[in-house]
Amino acid sequence: MPYVIGIDVGGTFTDAFAADDSGRVYSAKVPSSPPDFSRGVLNSIDALADNIGRDVAAVLADTAYISHGTTSALNALVTGDVAQVGFITTLGHRDSIYIMNLEGRYAGLGPEEIQDITATRKPPPLLPKRRVKEAIERIDHKGSVVVPLDADAARESIRQLLADGATAIAVSLLWSFRNPIHEQRIRELVHEIAPDTYVALSSEISPRIREYPRNVTTLMSTQIGPTLRDYLEPLSRDLTERGLRGPLLIMQGSGGTVSAQEAPANAITTIGSVLTGGVIGARNLGQQLGHSNIISTDVGGTTFLVGMIVDGEPVFSSMTTLNQYQLNVAMMKVATIGSGGGAIAWLDDGGNLRVGPRSAGASPGPACYGQGGTEPTVTDADLVLGILNPGFFLGGSKKLDLELAREALKKNIGDPLGLTAEEAAAAVYAIQNSQTADLVRTVVVGAGHDPRDFMMYAFGGAGPVHCAAYGAELGVQAILVPLGQTAATFSAYGLASSDVVLSVELSDPTNFPVDAATVDQNFAELEEEVRRRLAAQGVQYQDVTVTREIDARYTMQIFEVPTPVAEGPIDDAAVQQIADDFEERYAMLYGKGTGFREAGLQFITYRVFGTGRMPFKPELPDTVISEQEGPPPIKERRRALLDIRAGWQEVDVYDYARLGKDSAFTGPAIVEAPTTTVVVPPDTSATVDGLGNLVIRYQ
Repeated sequence: MPYVIGIDVGGTFTDAFAADDSGRVYSAKVPSSPPDFSRGVLNSIDALADNIGRDVAAVLADTAYISHGTTSALNALVTGDVAQVGFITTLGHRDSIYIMNLEGRYAGLGPEEIQDITATRKPPPLLPKRRVKEAIERIDHKGSVVVPLDADAARESIRQLLADGATAIAVSLLWSFRNPIHEQRIRELVHEIAPDTYVALSSEISPRIREYPRNVTTLMSTQIGPTLRDYLEPLSRDLTERGLRGPLLIMQGSGGTVSAQEAPANAITTIGSVLTGGVIGARNLGQQLGHSNIISTDVGGTTFLVGMIVDGEPVFSSMTTLNQYQLNVAMMKVATIGSGGGAIAWLDDGGNLRVGPRSAGASPGPACYGQGGTEPTVTDADLVLGILNPGFFLGGSKKLDLELAREALKKNIGDPLGLTAEEAAAAVYAIQNSQTADLVRTVVVGAGHDPRDFMMYAFGGAGPVHCAAYGAELGVQAILVPLGQTAATFSAYGLASSDVVLSVELSDPTNFPVDAATVDQNFAELEEEVRRRLAAQGVQYQDVTVTREIDARYTMQIFEVPTPVAEGPIDDAAVQQIADDFEERYAMLYGKGTGFREAGLQFITYRVFGTGRMPFKPELPDTVISEQEGPPPIKERRRALLDIRAGWQEVDVYDYARLGKDSAFTGPAIVEAPTTTVVVPPDTSATVDGLGNLVIRYQ
């Protein structure tokens, strides 16, 4: 009975999901283990094996593959715990990464922040100037060598970087995406001098026009490549020693996986790996249920994540912004704020109540965990408000201390503001719901979509607690809480159900009309490369599909619009169709009449995605929760605050295990499941579908 396993590492919990070929699914949730998150991964597999009822070695021996979303790369960039990198660029271009093309002052900022010119600042430089060296070389825009590489000067620069403490070297030369010969030669020289030094080339990491973002992408990938390698190599070794025969796959920000062996070579693609599992899970579950437009919301222990499925597919972006740096990384669009269950409530200098982004994490955790935490969190507020059952957290495996939660809220929030512990908890609850609702509204409405056209999916340990509140003002069709075996491990399910996806690209800027033979040749080379890389992943695929796109723009514009290209040979008619499709997408994005064909068109960057479809992809089975017929039995009634406007009420509490298919009830109510709690506020109703999902509708 082969298994597939998905493992999602969060700042507070590590979630695991497994499915076998007979349709059975299993899940487990264990505390994360910072700073060595691999221990949490191994612990989650132990817990999965316990739930399956088999020995760990037997489970791993029967596992086709493990798909893993890791925080390793992203955490390293956010905290600055990265490799000491040396940088080699073309003579005369040393200052490019410090000038930043002005982008550093506004990248990733909102309109109000950009307009406050006196307050805008460039981000801290990625490395000191002394570790930037210039190579004597020059390749022109056509790829011809104008000035040969001075190998002796390059060797001296490499020695100086290594002597200065560089443990990894990034190489990004002007026009290297047209001809990488000089970058490849510099890598050879580095390995002649220091064979074990990590080296990254822009022609492999980001073969895309625009010097500054290409430099940044290469530098950041080099900063985290060694960190990711040092995390994955021992983890892969431990899993093999425990009995794993299949490959360990690492999720990328694009929503597809790559082998653990290849991931460190292009580490920058993994920075969004922990953000995308839930969106992939929502897409796959939506395919089962017939939902093509979905707002994916995930409230974990540390963060709140929002993604979108439009017409059955996740929304992507060809650029990513991190710490005000623009990266040439195609990623699923997922917005995030630090507003999870472990988000800490605090007072700013003006005495205003804030929630997050700082989190109590897994250690010490919320005050109610009794592990030494003294700062109040969202979880503490939920407990004081009667939403959480202190004796049934994580199915009763962890007891919560109500008095510690009350004490933390009263001391840190209540006393300074003149509030009781309950009033402080209600304030924290209201702010958490408001800021999560604001993010959902920004993502959906800000992209020009009508929330009434969407289902909202809510998951993560704290998502079902807060979803009815943050969804109330949006007017979505309904909220679906994936329960069954995936209540709080839905992102891990998404990881387990993902495919291997790789992308390759090249920039070849050309004015329209573009020669059809050139377009066809560019795509042919990229398709050959992506198929070669797919074959090297060590995975048996059910089939392989290839999709294509071109970044196109009007002449003299700065940014491009990714435009899909139909399969098949490229002729003049196909080239014209690409141009027409670009203009249609441009009008859709920026409004009818905003295009200007008279300015001329340009094809800039060609991109190919290769998808290796896994032979076995888990689907959530029909779930017989209970044979209960008629109205569901009430487990108990307790005093709780589920809605700020309604105040404290006596609410019905239901045991999820005793709900049957088509069970229905109205709020105010609470549903207690082993790994989460669902709030059904006043003026809403809830029903259970055939997969065990709870569907909440506003009356």
